[in-house]
Amino acid sequence: METLMHFLTVFSDPQLLLLVGLGTFAGVYVGAIPGLSVTMAVSILISFTFSWDVYPAISLMIGIYMGGVYGGSRTAILLNIPGAPSAIATALDGYPMAKRGEAGTAIGVTTVMSFIGGFIGIGVLALAAPFVSDFALKFQPRDYMLLAILGILLVGSLSQGSLVKGIFAGALGIAIGAVGRDPLTFAERFTFDFRLMEGGISFIAVMIGMFGVSEALLQLHHVDKDAVRQKITRIVPSLATVKKHLPLSVQTSTIGVTIGALPGTGGDIAALMAYDHAKRVTKNPDREFGDGAMEGLVAPETANNAAVGGAFIPMMTLGIPGDAVTAIMIGALFIHGLNPGPMLMIDQPDMFWFIVGCLVMANCFMLLFGLTGIKLFTKIVEMPRSVLIPLIMLLSIVGAFAVNNSITDVYWMLGFGVFGYFMRHYGYPLGPVILGVILSRLLDDNWRRAIISEREDLGNFFAGVFGSPLSTVLLIAVVLIFVSQTPVWAWGKSRIFAKKENT
Repeated sequence: METLMHFLTVFSDPQLLLLVGLGTFAGVYVGAIPGLSVTMAVSILISFTFSWDVYPAISLMIGIYMGGVYGGSRTAILLNIPGAPSAIATALDGYPMAKRGEAGTAIGVTTVMSFIGGFIGIGVLALAAPFVSDFALKFQPRDYMLLAILGILLVGSLSQGSLVKGIFAGALGIAIGAVGRDPLTFAERFTFDFRLMEGGISFIAVMIGMFGVSEALLQLHHVDKDAVRQKITRIVPSLATVKKHLPLSVQTSTIGVTIGALPGTGGDIAALMAYDHAKRVTKNPDREFGDGAMEGLVAPETANNAAVGGAFIPMMTLGIPGDAVTAIMIGALFIHGLNPGPMLMIDQPDMFWFIVGCLVMANCFMLLFGLTGIKLFTKIVEMPRSVLIPLIMLLSIVGAFAVNNSITDVYWMLGFGVFGYFMRHYGYPLGPVILGVILSRLLDDNWRRAIISEREDLGNFFAGVFGSPLSTVLLIAVVLIFVSQTPVWAWGKSRIFAKKENT
């Protein structure tokens, strides 16, 4: 009974309801603006809320978090500019739908599926937090490294054409992510003795340039064409549509919760893995993936919102942040005299159930705000291209500058925009580049930790991989994905080559 009262605290207090609603509303629109990340918004809030009581402060932060994760899909669908890394996969099928005049349908589906994914993530947090966190604790550095390799191999599913081009794009992303000072030895990597490269390259600048600026440059080829009129006859998807995609949403939500519960991962990796899963299990999509497949919206949107609940699991049970936002929230709880970790759930269970209640309320507000204002939003893609192209460029410049208030990031963004334009012109996919940049640090750091923990002995490293059931399963998954994505002709050539060698 006492647990229920703590859970219902946010529902019974008008001030807390208002703060969750305001936070969610702000989060939706902050998430929709490239460069204005949820992490940035929550970190700024700490300086404004440190003198507040803990309940109002946490209510506002959770609202912004939940709304911001969803909000990134808006510009991904309408302008092909993901508002957040977790919306990269959404853009792959959302933008083709907008070009067909189906932006309203795409936004409606992403909103409802985000709502379903969010509730599944919150449900797992409420019912199975200790069990999932125990599973997450079993991941060693070598397992995170294998997980990163698994993610990089997803370039095969993100590339619509040649697998070789997809792997090249992913490798390029890893190289870009490695630019700067080595975090362990402080040696320069790929800086070419330029001081401005010592701090690395912001992946936000790369993402906005590759998607936003390259799209504006491509639109210059069609500047005289009339804009596609959007069909806004039905925004809320039918019950039949929801029912049809419910099994997939449950599967990808499970992926989202699991990946979200792994410290240092988050919704971006979860969304890409869910997209890859959808491509593998969907036998006969109405449209091809990358050409406006509905499953291509369902999978990443349920996964990245389910990852929100997953990210709170290690935070609340172990005091370990699941992602950047929960790391900031741990700091906020410390400021308010709380100590996140195992003792928090024992000494102050009211805080745990209050946070669960705030997440439920924020998820409901996300559905409300997500299904309103769509007609106004879709007017963006109906603008004449002579207006739309400068708008895309303006949003891209503001978004790149806003990350670090650095004009250097704007130059990087413009440079990668031109480079992305030529990549698209010659059929190279852009998604794997961003995926490589994001996973580069995860791969690098955990390879170092894994090899150092084994005293730099590769024999001990592989013995540890095959001695751990979890590591073995991940390694087998890496091998199977690589084999399944390698074209049949490659295996045929390898057999012919082997026969020639034998003769």
